[in-house]
Amino acid sequence: MQTEKVVNHIVDWLKDYATNAKVNGFVIGISGGIDSAVTSTLCAKTGLDLLCIEMPIHQAASHVTRAQEHITQLKKRFPNVKDTRVDLTPVFEEFKTEVSLDGKQATVDMALANTRARLRMTTLYYHAGLLGLLVAGTGNKVEDFGVGFYTKYGDGGVDLSPIADLLKSEVYELGNYLRVPESIMKAAPSDGLFGDARSDEDQIGASYDELEWAMQMKDDGKTAEDFEGRKREAYEIFMRYNKSNKHKMIPIPICEIPNKLK
Repeated sequence: MQTEKVVNHIVDWLKDYATNAKVNGFVIGISGGIDSAVTSTLCAKTGLDLLCIEMPIHQAASHVTRAQEHITQLKKRFPNVKDTRVDLTPVFEEFKTEVSLDGKQATVDMALANTRARLRMTTLYYHAGLLGLLVAGTGNKVEDFGVGFYTKYGDGGVDLSPIADLLKSEVYELGNYLRVPESIMKAAPSDGLFGDARSDEDQIGASYDELEWAMQMKDDGKTAEDFEGRKREAYEIFMRYNKSNKHKMIPIPICEIPNKLK
């Protein structure tokens, strides 16, 4: 990959989009992970306003530390970067007092995890509305179009997606070029939606390298029967997520009314 040219292409694309939309810049949630670190750095390089927001909800200490480290160095490098912190833990806890928590524990836990993401989306759009900013998404190609590993109307609720055509490995290439803190580069990817340090691989059951491989094999027309052992297992994991999360990757279904009924 021609890393420098890709970076310049994304930065120019961001700047052109914001200019045409007549907005002041971007707002982005900083999680302490590689995707938000790379995306925020790309936004910062446009020279337009960038608001970085920390939105902890019972967050793992390691995530908070990495997020703060990234924001600190970004503000030193780019004068157009500002930050704020919105502790959503009290909001989340109050929400839980107003809804039913009955049901299988795993189902409740997942519903609450998605609620965290949606509370953060609401917070980002609040600040975007106040300041005339666009909400920049942090999803990469594997997450957005491979396994659908994001929350619908949560971290999937954005105005534009700067890195959604980059594989996870390519995001790391950009991270190295953009001088993302080493602590983030070495950290295991995690969505941080469960209040602990569990990684994406813990949840999915396959690494991003395996998912990228499986995504390519699917595009090449391969099926599970073409592989054995761990490769077959990884391919089946990818396909299971790809199929079950297809609703996130296609437009919202619309019930079209036949003209003869109108």
